[in-house]
Amino acid sequence: MNKRRRPVSFRSQRELFHADTCDPLTAAVARGELGLAALGRGSYPGQPLPARDLRELCSLGVWDARSAQKWGLDWHRNEGIELTYLAAGHLDFAVESRTFALEPGSFTITRPWQKHRVGNPNVAASRLIWLILDVGVRRPNQAWRWPAWLLLDKSLLRRLTVKLRHNEHPVWKVDRRLAQCFEQLAAHCGRPLSPAHSTQLKILINELWVALAELLNSRRMQLDESLSSTDRAVRLFLEELRSRSDEPWTLEAMAEQCGIGRSRLAHYCRQHTNCTPIEYLTRCRLKHACTLLQGEPTRSITDIALACGFETSQYFATVFARHFGRSPRIWRNDSNEKSSRSASRRE
Repeated sequence: MNKRRRPVSFRSQRELFHADTCDPLTAAVARGELGLAALGRGSYPGQPLPARDLRELCSLGVWDARSAQKWGLDWHRNEGIELTYLAAGHLDFAVESRTFALEPGSFTITRPWQKHRVGNPNVAASRLIWLILDVGVRRPNQAWRWPAWLLLDKSLLRRLTVKLRHNEHPVWKVDRRLAQCFEQLAAHCGRPLSPAHSTQLKILINELWVALAELLNSRRMQLDESLSSTDRAVRLFLEELRSRSDEPWTLEAMAEQCGIGRSRLAHYCRQHTNCTPIEYLTRCRLKHACTLLQGEPTRSITDIALACGFETSQYFATVFARHFGRSPRIWRNDSNEKSSRSASRRE
């Protein structure tokens, strides 16, 4: 197993998203609960991939769980496009708001940074093969950049890219050729790394993508161009901002995160929230503050203010009173009294 390193983040200077580290899987392997053969880069488990070769390959592996497990991979994201193939057993799988029961022969496609989960909450007895390939995407509206060593015909790769970017259906059934490609890659995961091995992996990964392109070309797919739109990029950012409101955001930083200018961010933010980006950020911070005021009654107002992203407790108190008509301290007391009365009535 390679030394664990910092996971890849959504952007280099602001940690908005973090790529998955597969820590529950690694811990289960250490406990001897399942078998694992993998090649990994960065924080992914397995033998470390060569630093100067196959640089876009993030993770390639296979797990073999012979019995039901007491762990699962909770909601997470990967920096690259991920393909998984369930060779045996059954697995619960979820992407964003949809859940699926994977059967033998199912394979999944998750776009870069798409939120997904494996297990509900635990993993069943299963044999799963996966591959994660970085295509240089850090937000939905960016163009994909495929590795130079992926030698598919340009027109074929262009059509495949459109289908993968605009496909909202994450679960498919493999055909014989694609299943063989997955199994051949799995057989290479436990082999010692060498230049010859890297060459073989490149050939097999190319075969996998050709097989995937041919399979998707043979299936009817409903494509949705909005999945790679700027509107979607802003919407996803606003959703994540709810849990990252404590960071020192500026209007410029938020616009940069979405890959657009400040005026366009303001336009899309107004459409989705009916307020400006800074107003929405303040709203998220105040909501977080209310949660802390109720849930941690002994925590100081100053500590809560700083934990929610406000620079000073004075500014926090001013904004809070303007929004709720009461100071944070009085709001907390009123809220606690209301909760006590409700509890007494239930008794």
